[in-house]
Amino acid sequence: MTSMDTVAATRMRITCPREELAARLAVVGRAVSTRTSVNILTGIMLRADAGRLGLAATDMEISLRVSLDAEVEEAGAAVIPGRLLVDIVRLLPAGDVSIEYRPEEGIAHLTCGSASYGLHTHDPDDFPRLPEVATEENFSVDHAALLNTIAKVSRSASRDESRPVLTGVLVRFENGKLVMAATDSYRLSVKETALEKGPGRELEAIVPARALSELARIASAGDGDAIDVAIQENQVAFRADDVLLTARRIDGQFPNYRQLLPESFEAEVAIGRDELLDVVRRASLMAQRKSPLRLRFAAGELTVSAQTQDVGEARESLPVSYAGEAMEIGFNADFLRDGLESVDDEQVRLKLISPLRPGVIQGDGDDFLYLIMPIRLAG
Repeated sequence: MTSMDTVAATRMRITCPREELAARLAVVGRAVSTRTSVNILTGIMLRADAGRLGLAATDMEISLRVSLDAEVEEAGAAVIPGRLLVDIVRLLPAGDVSIEYRPEEGIAHLTCGSASYGLHTHDPDDFPRLPEVATEENFSVDHAALLNTIAKVSRSASRDESRPVLTGVLVRFENGKLVMAATDSYRLSVKETALEKGPGRELEAIVPARALSELARIASAGDGDAIDVAIQENQVAFRADDVLLTARRIDGQFPNYRQLLPESFEAEVAIGRDELLDVVRRASLMAQRKSPLRLRFAAGELTVSAQTQDVGEARESLPVSYAGEAMEIGFNADFLRDGLESVDDEQVRLKLISPLRPGVIQGDGDDFLYLIMPIRLAG
């Protein structure tokens, strides 16, 4: 893993295939800031040298870097408005794209066939210095294992930036396994995955959920068997194929999620995952304006219902192996659906205590759990 340093503003002239340039720009463009008044963060850095064109973007939370082969007639660097550059190159006709940056004009000239564009640029000297990643700190993780773990937990991370630590995912490597946990205070996802290879020592970091989602998006489009990882003092870095993603570690103490897990349950119900998920998806259409989805367990039957005033109501039943006292519990419809979708097995296990205590969703094994807080039901 390497860094992309800033360079003095010098003339740059390169030529490369449009299709390949468009694909690489689409990757790094996802790190371009859309919520800042700092203009340089809205740009993509292009740096040409020794037959390669490097592309980089950052919003100061994550950064993305990638490179491609190019004819480099003059080595140099330029920072071009990112969203505009992505859109223009994507829509250019087939063929080679030539980019010439003239610092004395502050303009980058793009040509492709008969198409010609002149784009005002930012000063490359103002582009942030991106984190360096020490090669000796790298270790490899199985591609499928890492992406599967991310998919299981990332949706439970909070989007409320007033509590930054909850917008991250706890990532821990320990004893030959990878453990990830995420919570937004209303639900909790925990996934343990056995690893054939890893860092060989215990490591832990709170990683922005957005960074892991971007990694999953990038890596799922690739064909590599492993992803390189580096956990440093302030940063984490991932390399998937030829894309380098770095993210700022989130400071703070992640909740002790083990203390949140109930030690025992009053009822455990096994039910077909797809059958229950279909019912929940249908009934959820009537759980609007924060109305809860109601699950009523009675002898041999589960009834799922929802009602929203001035909208309508839904009710659907399916057979289950439940023999205890009747119990009705309410859940956020979206959260319940997320939990069921996170299970890959044919059956899910619903573990319940009471209408006012959290429930747990699991598959056949114990390597994944999804805890969900109930909603107090009126009446």
